[in-house]
Amino acid sequence: MKTLIVTGASSGIGRAVAERFLEEGWAVGLIARRKEALREVAEGRDHAHVLPCDVTQPKTVTTAFADFVAQAGRLDCLFNNAGLFTPAAPIDEVAVDDWMQAVNVNLTGMFLCARAAFGQMRGQEPMGGRIINNGSISAHAPREGSVTYTTTKHGVTGLTKSLALDGRSFDIAVSQIDIGNAQTELLQGIVDRAVADGQTPPPTMEVDLVADAVWHMANLPLHATTLFQTIMATKMPYVGRG
Repeated sequence: MKTLIVTGASSGIGRAVAERFLEEGWAVGLIARRKEALREVAEGRDHAHVLPCDVTQPKTVTTAFADFVAQAGRLDCLFNNAGLFTPAAPIDEVAVDDWMQAVNVNLTGMFLCARAAFGQMRGQEPMGGRIINNGSISAHAPREGSVTYTTTKHGVTGLTKSLALDGRSFDIAVSQIDIGNAQTELLQGIVDRAVADGQTPPPTMEVDLVADAVWHMANLPLHATTLFQTIMATKMPYVGRG
């Protein structure tokens, strides 16, 4: 049985990906802070492993990954997904605590989980595996007022490139999926604000399409990889000139 850990698995993109892989018969480790929400995802699914964990805490990350491997036997893939938005604002109005929270979750959390996965994949037999980092369209073209989120997602791109290089010797394939406007709870706030301000809400796409894309990436043989993939609502104003 193939195995996967999903961070941020309690809702949104993480939940959609976890449910897709569980439906396909994979053993899936579910990581997030909210234990009860993880239990909802796992309910009725024999191969779901509930792993309450704060991805910003090194010891709890190490424990969660070790617990999963002890139950599932190995780790074939990590979907490194946990992340958050902080309130939109120009930089001089951004609370320093918001900056620290964004860095801790979106970047340090990604680093800690990638570190744990890389070490497991490097040491297991047979050696190797796949790490898929959740980047963002913001790693290329930011929204206004998104300095904390955008900066951390640029950092994730650097993490992906560096690990893709370092993983070659150990049959660890590392890639990134940059997602634009999937219909999640996170995006709903942006849609609601646009409507409240009398603006046209942004175009969106179904979150299940993201799960399909991650499924394809995860099932490539380790000698092939999708280094970067962008999946987004077609009518997003991502490319073009003003």
